[in-house]
Amino acid sequence: MKYLKLISLILLVFFKTGTIFSNENIFNVNNIEIKKEDNINNEDAANKAIKEGFKTLVKRVLLHEDKKKLSNLNFKQIKELVSYYQTKRKENMLTYSIFFDKEKLHKIFYNLEISYSDISDKEIYLLPVLEEKDQLNIFNNNFFYEKWDNFGEDNLIEFILPLENIEIIQNINSNKNSIFDIDLRDLFEEYSNKNLSLLVIQLNNNSQAKVFLKTKILGKNISKNILIKKMNNDKISLNEKIIVEAKKELENIVKSQNLIDVRTPSFLNVKLILDSNNDLVELNKRLKKIDSIENIFVQEFNNKYIFLKMKYLGKITKIIKQLENQKILLKEYGSQWSLRII
Repeated sequence: MKYLKLISLILLVFFKTGTIFSNENIFNVNNIEIKKEDNINNEDAANKAIKEGFKTLVKRVLLHEDKKKLSNLNFKQIKELVSYYQTKRKENMLTYSIFFDKEKLHKIFYNLEISYSDISDKEIYLLPVLEEKDQLNIFNNNFFYEKWDNFGEDNLIEFILPLENIEIIQNINSNKNSIFDIDLRDLFEEYSNKNLSLLVIQLNNNSQAKVFLKTKILGKNISKNILIKKMNNDKISLNEKIIVEAKKELENIVKSQNLIDVRTPSFLNVKLILDSNNDLVELNKRLKKIDSIENIFVQEFNNKYIFLKMKYLGKITKIIKQLENQKILLKEYGSQWSLRII
């Protein structure tokens, strides 16, 4: 009886509204620095920070082709999307954290038919290979391997290049005539369950290059070819431009595999197995860290399990991965999904 009363109290406190509020909202933008000039008052500085914050947010969550759909928003409309902001001052530098309203952004995305990206795994294990004069340069004499981290803006994606090792060299050399038949999991054996990418850069002349991308993102194989040309008046070297453009393309590929369409939410009935008295409280705490789970509704409970209805955005495979990251196991047994705290 006491146990049921405890469960009832937890349900009342934690699931009274059925709404989950994420503490790690992807629509928060931090560390926006504005120099405080004598001719800029606090309101002007905050407005400048909001503009920069919105640009950063759009770059982070939207595909390249969708960014232009928001180009007609004026500053008044952008400012109305802000829930609140925080600021810190050190000498003549102001640092802002801008908190954009998730529901208002969802409404805009809904009306403009925009899907946004919520990337949970920002790492890509990457190997750029230079093909020049029928020679494959992997670790040595390869500008792109040596200088990959030197060019491009601060990217949403973290690129991790492998250290030189004989296994990779042997694998590529033994498949040099059919390099794109290589299984990326064999190339990155220690990270086979991560996001992976192989780039082959062909330098035909000083004015253009062909880049062949083979990727495995969230377990899905995606290949793409891009042609990069150097403009006559372009001050950036072709090699640098290749790295910058390849990074942008890889970022867009990752975003495309993590899209959320607010117009099509999904629902999942799950059974939470109660292994301890604290499981429900712990579940609620961990779910708050997953922004794509919008609501949890309690349907039925007893002292052994609780039936919940989960409203979420995105693909079920992504939700499973996000739950795993929070040490929550979601599995399907027959026609029944079950949750368990790890």
